[in-house]
Amino acid sequence: MTTRRLTDNGGTAAVEVRGLVKHYGQTKALDGVDLDVRQGTVLGVLGPNGAGKTTLVRVLSTLVQPDAGTARVAGYDVLAQPRQLRRVIGLTGQYASVDEKLSGRENLYMIGRLLDLSRKDAWARADDLLERFSLTEAAKRPAMQYSGGMRRRLDLAASMIGRPAVLYLDEPTTGLDPRTRNEVWEEVQRMVADGATVLLTTQYMEEAEQLAHELTVIDRGRVIANGKVTELKARVGGRTLQIRPTDPEQAVPMAAAIGEAGLDGIAGATADPAEGLVSVPILTDEQLTAVVGLVAARGFGIAHIDTHLPSLDEVFLAITGRPADSGTGEAEAAGTAHGAGPVQHDDQHDDTNVEVTV
Repeated sequence: MTTRRLTDNGGTAAVEVRGLVKHYGQTKALDGVDLDVRQGTVLGVLGPNGAGKTTLVRVLSTLVQPDAGTARVAGYDVLAQPRQLRRVIGLTGQYASVDEKLSGRENLYMIGRLLDLSRKDAWARADDLLERFSLTEAAKRPAMQYSGGMRRRLDLAASMIGRPAVLYLDEPTTGLDPRTRNEVWEEVQRMVADGATVLLTTQYMEEAEQLAHELTVIDRGRVIANGKVTELKARVGGRTLQIRPTDPEQAVPMAAAIGEAGLDGIAGATADPAEGLVSVPILTDEQLTAVVGLVAARGFGIAHIDTHLPSLDEVFLAITGRPADSGTGEAEAAGTAHGAGPVQHDDQHDDTNVEVTV
């Protein structure tokens, strides 16, 4: 099978969602979600637990039907063309879903054959991904003997074996060690460089900054913010100029001098005497130059100058009013289990007779 790719025709989205609604009883998991993911990019979806992230992924991967709204992925309608769509997407849920009796290599080979790869190509692709995710030494061992982290890596490899046009990663690196997390990031970046589109849900702000071209913040089933990382940071408050005087005891007088100067657009400055640090909110490079010039003109010695953008954690807290790990899990609210595993594992290809010889 040749994986279908979208071409860039004036910004056509690889994923297009309009007015998506999903209720579980009285719980509104999705409450009119709109979003677009441009082809060949990574959209990071952030939100507290229970915000609707996993429900969104499950709808877009045809595992759950929405109550209202429309969604098109890779040119296919999620409701009208589920069989065609499943052949061009990959999914890694929050929990690893692999066949425990098969070896790691056999798991990947099976998925490759279900996706119509030849025997030769399926084995080659399996071996390539086993190497990329540091699983080569364990390739012939049954998956039941794998550690939690190894099973997670195998699950991620399974979602990528068919080189999907659109890949859903639902908190893909939860529980992974830093080295393995970096391996996952590198593989995602390789796939995007080859033209794949990724929708990533995560609560790791560093992961969002590393991978996402744009971010969408969801809370209580609604999109409450979207944009590039720098745009969201600017929305929260722009940059902070941090000045460390040569003499730490001069921090308070320096902050007072900046506040009294009445510089255009500078509301004031704060001093941290314990750290010997002065912080000044700024919006432009001209304001930075004006503050530094004022400090030098007043005779203050400067040991260090830096500018600080708000972290994504600070952005998230400012936008949602609560930290990323607060709230009630969607699975509990919905009465369903998280993480369906790679889409290719279910019976979606019941029209294909595949002989798996291992």
